[in-house]
Amino acid sequence: MEKRIAELRSLKEGRYILIDDVPCRISKMSHSKPGKHGGAKVNIEGTGIFDGKKRNLMKPASDKTEVPVIDKRVAQVLTKVQDNVQLMDMESYETFDIPMPQDPETANLMQEGKEVFYISWGAQKKITAGK
Repeated sequence: MEKRIAELRSLKEGRYILIDDVPCRISKMSHSKPGKHGGAKVNIEGTGIFDGKKRNLMKPASDKTEVPVIDKRVAQVLTKVQDNVQLMDMESYETFDIPMPQDPETANLMQEGKEVFYISWGAQKKITAGK
């Protein structure tokens, strides 16, 4: 689970951030002006990339936060077993089981021999699209 440190004001929509130790994609971000008794604040709304839950974070814009380093890779579909898909990473040749994507369009691409893109962070993995 690789992380790096970034200042909140440098983040943008579509990037990743850790909110409550969960990797999230920033879906909405707003800045408030500095007030009489404090600096500018940043309000970030993110969606968990592995669980899909919405999370919020509000902190001073000058604060630093952890940003997950998400690994994007290519894998080949080996087999489908009920609600899981067995994949083989095309670089390391590691095989692993992963839940079938909820998106019907991506789920239709899960055929033996096809290549797919997936993301991983630590032990968590998720199929993102077909190749």
